Amino acid sequence: MLYAIFSEDVPESLPLRLQARPAHLERLQGLRAEGRLVLAGPHPALDTEDPGPAGFTGSLVVAEFPSLEAARAWADADPYVSAGVYERVTVKPFRSVLP
Repeated sequence: MLYAIFSEDVPESLPLRLQARPAHLERLQGLRAEGRLVLAGPHPALDTEDPGPAGFTGSLVVAEFPSLEAARAWADADPYVSAGVYERVTVKPFRSVLP
């Protein structure tokens, strides 16, 4: 089943994000290589592709996991969590309707 992982950053998270980004992206590439990643990306703090020093306010990952518990465990093990980037992480089942 698909799960949506909504993550909200702590204030001023950009330096923490930059430090943990390579490990974070490596995990996402693993999901992609397994054919389980639907989409992933950050939420810019400004209404632009590149928010510069304003940074990001959170992230969204939609991926396939065998259970809600497995999705939560994967989200909890994210390098952004251990680096203190995320203030809150919410994992919900997701049903794709379109496209």
